[in-house]
Amino acid sequence: MRLRIAAALAAVALLGGCSSAAGDGSERLTVFAAASLTEAFTDLAEAFEDEHPGVEVTLSLAGSPDLAAQIEAGAGAEVFASADDANMERIVEGGFAAGTPEVFATNGLTIVVEAGNPKGIEGLDDLAADDLIVSLAAPEVPAGRYAAEMLDDAGIAIDADSFEVDVKAVVARVALGEADAGIVFATDVAAAGDEVSEVRIPKELNVIGEYPIVVIEDAGDLAEEFVSFVLSNAGVVVLRARGFGTP
Repeated sequence: MRLRIAAALAAVALLGGCSSAAGDGSERLTVFAAASLTEAFTDLAEAFEDEHPGVEVTLSLAGSPDLAAQIEAGAGAEVFASADDANMERIVEGGFAAGTPEVFATNGLTIVVEAGNPKGIEGLDDLAADDLIVSLAAPEVPAGRYAAEMLDDAGIAIDADSFEVDVKAVVARVALGEADAGIVFATDVAAAGDEVSEVRIPKELNVIGEYPIVVIEDAGDLAEEFVSFVLSNAGVVVLRARGFGTP
């Protein structure tokens, strides 16, 4: 598998601002994507590589605010896919975007609980119980902000025991038994499989987030091709297979 996933953003910061040639003659493309897109963008990158022999896609996956900050600091991103509009607006207003962002996916929130739901959690109201350990994404992270908005609209006050850097960290805490429940994107629970269970949130209470994508300034044609691929029918099939909604 040619796809590379960057574990540390610092390593990506050393890359240039345009598609680069690898030592073996292949061409590399650096894509920054929100943590909740991990599985979907791994699939998309592999499919893109299959259609573009000699191309290596490097994914940097983290919370949208962290990725935006890295781009602002000069990291070598060529494509940015955010889990919200707010962090994308930072990139556009800062002059880092080469064009107009386009929404390519949507995602709703859900309650993640330990496998088998041993605490018998049935809905958002239950998360306010004093004896529950609840983990949420940090308020500056899209899922954390959406959760706060949803809870406020529902009139539910939760005293969270921890705030995590991204949704994957929330799922991990619940899967490890370090938290009884959390609020994440529905796709994160689906990706975790039988490690956790899900308690769905009614549509009338839920908040649906939109995911925009954009090419970063000075990126090459390969970045444009990748964004076009994500927006294509082939990209839609991959995203829907991972549980995302599409515009």
